[in-house]
Amino acid sequence: MCRSIKSLHNFDPPATDDEIFAASLQYVRKISGFVNPSKANEGAFTMAVNQIAAESRRLLLAIESNAPPRNREIEAAKAKERSVQRFGRQ
Repeated sequence: MCRSIKSLHNFDPPATDDEIFAASLQYVRKISGFVNPSKANEGAFTMAVNQIAAESRRLLLAIESNAPPRNREIEAAKAKERSVQRFGRQ
């Protein structure tokens, strides 16, 4: 799947509408093959992004976890460290 789509579940604070929309946009871009759809496909593309964002929001509200919520800053630092180990410092 698309590497830029990140897990949005079980964070404190919860995922924002912007984060959910961005993940939905990346998903639709990946499966459609379009980064910027043509005028003829723009309506279908936008509708798909909005529907997936709405369903994603409902999913995130409905699922439960026994694990403690993750901290965004700590997870970002871990990801940065993994990147440095994989690609080196730039």
